[in-house]
Amino acid sequence: MANVPDDLKYSKDHEWVRSLGKGQVQVGITDHAQRQLGDIVYVELPKTGDRPDQYEPFGSVESVKAVSEIFMPLTGRISAVNESLNDEPEQVNTDPFGDGWLVQVELSDPKALDGLLTAAEYRDFIQQDSSD
Repeated sequence: MANVPDDLKYSKDHEWVRSLGKGQVQVGITDHAQRQLGDIVYVELPKTGDRPDQYEPFGSVESVKAVSEIFMPLTGRISAVNESLNDEPEQVNTDPFGDGWLVQVELSDPKALDGLLTAAEYRDFIQQDSSD
């Protein structure tokens, strides 16, 4: 079973969101997603200042199996990008909820966090997803 930390919010596209306070969040892909992808060899991320809309692709993750788009779970402005993934993309596999974070976002509407899945809801979602 995938690791699903209780203190995060989740999207149905398998991104996690950590509130940093003051309308800032950190975004990454879930443990479930990185397991599905396999060994990650390249991560393409947006530029600081980009403003992707919710559900819009904002980057991609390339693994030995495939290339997958990453979707923005909330609308906002990219305030930071995890540059260390340029040299060590495998951090997304080894530490998806820590050093493997992708971007930080200044939210357009901090209340939008309430529309994401809780850890319990995400666990149910991936359990249903894998039983289909």
